[in-house]
Amino acid sequence: MADRPIILVVAVALVDTDGRVLLAERPVGKHLAGTWEFPGGKVHPGENPEAALIRELDEELGIDVLASCLAPFTFASHAYAEFHLLMPLYVCRKWSGIVTGREGQRLAWVRPARFDDYPMPPADKPLVAMLRDLL
Repeated sequence: MADRPIILVVAVALVDTDGRVLLAERPVGKHLAGTWEFPGGKVHPGENPEAALIRELDEELGIDVLASCLAPFTFASHAYAEFHLLMPLYVCRKWSGIVTGREGQRLAWVRPARFDDYPMPPADKPLVAMLRDLL
């Protein structure tokens, strides 16, 4: 549908040294609350995807990431009723700081084989199989 705005968000699969991926629960009051997603957020006007992701990871998780540590991996394109989501997904294995939910969101380090235990937004689901293949 042409009348739906396109929303550009960026997300990351943070992978720890044990091969687990960080998922964050969408808080009450947000669209798709209670589902688990890859951390990230909206790209602001004039911001490139890497800069947006670096900003979001600092704001949401309190970690510092260098652009050189963000490896473009794949993307999601999903039509929701109100908008069309375009979401590049990066993989990151190196950051500084301690991952902390700064916005009150629950966090979980999840092995790729256990992703099905965490309900995800429709846009995130197709990314799971690709991440399992990678990890």
